Amino acid sequence: MNTKTNILKGIAAAPGIAIAEAFLYKKEKEEISSDVISDVDDALVNLDNALAQSKKELRKIFSLAVDKLGEKRAAIFEAQIMILDDPVLISSIKDRISSEKRLPEYIVEDEISKYTSIMSLSHEVYMKERSHDIEDIKNRIIKNLKKKKWTSKISDDVIVVTSNISPSDTVLFSRVNVKGYVTDFGGLTSHAAIVARSLNIPAVVGLHDATNKINERDKIIIDGFHGLVIINPDNEQLQEYHERIKRLSKYDEELYKIRELPALTTDGKEIEMLANLDVSDEMSFIIHNCAKGIGLVRTEQLFEEYEEFPDEERQYEVYSKIAEQVYPGIVTIRAFDIGGDKVLPVDLHEPNPMLGWRGIRLLLDNPHLFKTQIRAVLRASTHKNVKFMLPMIASLNEVQDSKKLIDECKKELHQENKRYDKNISLGIMIEVPSAALMIKEFSEEIDFLSIGTNDLIQYMLAVDRGNDIVSKQYQEFHPSVVRTIQYIISEGKKYNTNVSMCGEMAADPFAVPLLLGLGLETLSVSASAIPSLKKIIRSLNYADLIKLAEDCLKLKTEYEINKSIHEFFNNKIQDQIKNLY
Repeated sequence: MNTKTNILKGIAAAPGIAIAEAFLYKKEKEEISSDVISDVDDALVNLDNALAQSKKELRKIFSLAVDKLGEKRAAIFEAQIMILDDPVLISSIKDRISSEKRLPEYIVEDEISKYTSIMSLSHEVYMKERSHDIEDIKNRIIKNLKKKKWTSKISDDVIVVTSNISPSDTVLFSRVNVKGYVTDFGGLTSHAAIVARSLNIPAVVGLHDATNKINERDKIIIDGFHGLVIINPDNEQLQEYHERIKRLSKYDEELYKIRELPALTTDGKEIEMLANLDVSDEMSFIIHNCAKGIGLVRTEQLFEEYEEFPDEERQYEVYSKIAEQVYPGIVTIRAFDIGGDKVLPVDLHEPNPMLGWRGIRLLLDNPHLFKTQIRAVLRASTHKNVKFMLPMIASLNEVQDSKKLIDECKKELHQENKRYDKNISLGIMIEVPSAALMIKEFSEEIDFLSIGTNDLIQYMLAVDRGNDIVSKQYQEFHPSVVRTIQYIISEGKKYNTNVSMCGEMAADPFAVPLLLGLGLETLSVSASAIPSLKKIIRSLNYADLIKLAEDCLKLKTEYEINKSIHEFFNNKIQDQIKNLY
């Protein structure tokens, strides 16, 4: 089927399948003139009115976003309103209008474009995506300067096809029954992707030329599992996807029935299924899908929408609420993993940020920031179901220095008569090769380990996982990766240190049989993945998994291991499961 010319391949940003007509959403490009003006005062009044109108529109969108997406994800619109109130930016625009005596829309375009240009050139995906947010603000101000109305004539039951989707677009589209999103640009952190996942709408992004190849009202299939868009599908393709939709519906019913059952293999081996938490809105999915607890709270994601890092009280409130909602299940809170491809608290440009000032390095260099979080976590641990985890650990002294700060915080809280769990468990992420080789030494200092495969693989293979040019070299089934994972697990067991995995590999249905065979007993994945992985585990025989792992450890190439895993999956796992992937 993949040889057919009507199939486009992009990034699978939100899972699901939809069949509907295409709606080509094109924003009208405003013509910007640099004409000289005669009345500066009138231009400044016009600017103030445009800013006021833009804020009014964004507040209206924010209210709608809160209803649709929840307060956390709607906070991007509050951030946009704050930009409109930025005294430095507004003062600069007004000064230029007064001195250059040119149309305010020209000055707004030129001034704000300076910021978007810098951000779009960033190596960090997050910064590139946020440049689109600022572009959205710029276009809104210009529209209001020219006193033009925003129009979006979109009917129900269509798949939106566009170059890029702004935050406000996604909320406005949520008013109608959009079946899916297809975009030329954007990645997994784009607003189209985030909102689509929140609203359970399939999305394929980063197609580059979808808007040129898809015409208005073309019938299209969007496959958010594999990142495929099929234009004007033939009867064979339509039949195949209609059958897949039926299977998915039936499969969802089956998953619902087993959600409260344990992840138990056919010969009685139980696997602990935990959830990763990125945004607090996901708590309902975690509870609904009966996760045993939370294996990873990405705190830097939770607080991403804040202008500054939240203070101790705000963090304490958030952590306490999570711990209470999951109780008696365990919550593993990871310290801020900032730097690298994530937002930094300072403006820092590094030649190689992924090997630079990030994770525990940044935290130890900022003890006030680190201690604020440690105190909040300790105060939230009163129900004794909170664990604390350190990111990006490469050496023993980083753990020891962190423990000194934790002890300082415990003493301070004791003096302040504030309660905390005196025996709170401390763990580390294993994502740097040097840490993977020192499990014995780390086990003497900490209580548990969590394998972060995303970074571990890229550091082991010297492959930037965000670089399209070398993406083929990022191989989760490379023999060295498989053998390193086996070593971490076996060393952890030898020294009575619990080992879990929270990277993307843990949610890969093809990888799970191998990981369990290697001895992994705890998986932490997105809440939405838990039911399907549980279904797979409940169809497997643990003795077969051990044999699979033993065979794979002897193989010499990624190709051989991949082939062995896929053959096992096809032979051992029920047809109704394998046909979904």
